[in-house]
Amino acid sequence: MNRPRPDVPGPDQESVWDYPRPPRTECSEECVEVWLGGVRIASTTAALRVLETSHPPTYYLPREAFADGSLAPCAGGSWCEWKGAAAWFDVRGGGRTARRAAWAYPAPARGFESLRDRVAVLPGAVDRCVVDGEQVRPQEGGFYGGWITSRVAGPFKGVPGSRGW
Repeated sequence: MNRPRPDVPGPDQESVWDYPRPPRTECSEECVEVWLGGVRIASTTAALRVLETSHPPTYYLPREAFADGSLAPCAGGSWCEWKGAAAWFDVRGGGRTARRAAWAYPAPARGFESLRDRVAVLPGAVDRCVVDGEQVRPQEGGFYGGWITSRVAGPFKGVPGSRGW
């Protein structure tokens, strides 16, 4: 499949088509929050963003940013060609449980060691995820964990027909 035509970034926007492959990590001082069951279950200004061509950023929060009891290990795992083997979590908050809504890399591959002791959340699986006061839109497709804000321009992998991007 041919690469799609990137959207023209507006002022103060980044194009996901300028992100690298393999992906890179970068520190973020933005206020990042996760809400479930009407309760804020995580908050930090020390997240990492993983940036990969055609994907909106995925935010990895320090494990200590999560409220006690909000992450419960669950069965199964997944594999990323860049980051290695992922372990998954059910996310709990406000009397609700979001099954397999978060993941981490307990022993990340070389080059991604900074992800150790950090957890990413699927924004479509919880009430909301917020970056600097802006509620994010989840990356389409159900498999990817990107956080779409007004700061990024697409199009974004995950939409129908994007499998070969």
